[in-house]
Amino acid sequence: MRVGKFITAACIVLLAGLMLAGCGGEEEKSAETKKEAAPIKVGGLIDLSGPTSSVGVPYADGLKAGVKYVNENGGIHGREIAFDLQDTAYNVQQGLSMYKKMVNTDKVVCIQGFGSAVTEALVRTLAKDKIPNLSASYSAHLTDPKKAPYNFFIAADYTTQLRAALKYFRESWKEDRPPRLAFIYPDHPYGLAPIAGGKDYAKELGYEIVGDANVSLKAIDATTELLPLKEKAPDFCWIGGTTPSTSVILKSAKNIGLDTVFFTDIWGTDETLPKLAGDDANGSYSNQAAAVYGADVPGMKVIEELTGGEPQMTHFTRGFVSILVMAEGMKRAAANGPVTGEAIKTSLETLMDFDPMGLAPLISYFPDDHRPNMAVFLYTIKDGKLTFVKESILDRRGDWLGH
Repeated sequence: MRVGKFITAACIVLLAGLMLAGCGGEEEKSAETKKEAAPIKVGGLIDLSGPTSSVGVPYADGLKAGVKYVNENGGIHGREIAFDLQDTAYNVQQGLSMYKKMVNTDKVVCIQGFGSAVTEALVRTLAKDKIPNLSASYSAHLTDPKKAPYNFFIAADYTTQLRAALKYFRESWKEDRPPRLAFIYPDHPYGLAPIAGGKDYAKELGYEIVGDANVSLKAIDATTELLPLKEKAPDFCWIGGTTPSTSVILKSAKNIGLDTVFFTDIWGTDETLPKLAGDDANGSYSNQAAAVYGADVPGMKVIEELTGGEPQMTHFTRGFVSILVMAEGMKRAAANGPVTGEAIKTSLETLMDFDPMGLAPLISYFPDDHRPNMAVFLYTIKDGKLTFVKESILDRRGDWLGH
């Protein structure tokens, strides 16, 4: 009888223990599920005010639209992206301060950056913190993982843009003599970045380089700078500035009778150039890394729906693509474990011919080469509108990496 009572009591204790253990397991499982469903935090350091806000704002709008699209379509394996967008105001110290808070306090795992100044200042810190930065600063040296291991971007770098245009114009050249080429750019790190590499490739292609001119990004007239070039009669002139400075150059060239084909990089032409330069913009060319609004590609239908059919600038589309690329890296990271900055970097380096719904050229990264591609979309301004010409693709030459 006592034995029976003892066994019964033991069974009760054992059952209670199992129930408690079961409850604890459910709590642990619930906590784990909750952790897995927690939003993935991403910081945004964009110039929403200051001298570059005219392009920073539409770029940021593209980022926000990209986050909305990803979240509404399953997020990152069920987890939403929590995007903390902040205004750097074109101020390096402000950008650095915001970055530290995002990483140390808010625990973001990735940054969507923008301007060259903040991007350059963060290179070493990103590597130390193991935080990827997908920025809109397209300097070639940022594509070399030996120098900038945690930097990525979705557009061909400035030097590749210049080379791609040179290749297109050289292949289209019909005269027996070498085409004459001049370079117009601000005496500024951004303007200087592609010049050495561009000149080397121009010589390789057989161009005759006839001169340079420095025109400030703040110039209101470029007559004095362009007159010496007029005497050299260049067939092509590269403009490595911004859309407002491009407008000044085009109008000044028209006034002095400088008859040449102008072409610009990604920031030198956008949808506002025909408004700023009027008819003087017609016939100029530009390199772009994203389809213009209304282009017949799958992703444009998504953007049109997100924006209610309201036309957006090419900067918007590049911001949208930057989020698509980041999200793909996150999804691949999530499939293999925790979504950390290091895991995102490793996953991005596995992208091979990733298609951002036709909105940009195919994108690939490698552990030893962060050039997204060697392609640009060439556009010309015709009747006041950006008109697609062709996609120009270069070889991924090793000697060009970082240059």
